[in-house]
Amino acid sequence: MSDCEIILLDARLGAVIDSHAFRAVLGNGHEFTAYIATGDREKKRPETGEVVKVEMSPYSMNVGRVII
Repeated sequence: MSDCEIILLDARLGAVIDSHAFRAVLGNGHEFTAYIATGDREKKRPETGEVVKVEMSPYSMNVGRVII
């Protein structure tokens, strides 16, 4: 995927789904699954309720990647 196809947004992390996945909510109320990339799992783990940057594709707004 080229850099021009990536959308950066702020999202609030909700419920924990897995050790590397969260339910997240955008400011407009849209809910999606946010994953932590494999290389970022050793870094500081975000907490539930924290506002983080997420990277999303315009082709699938149901999943995103947490930027740590």
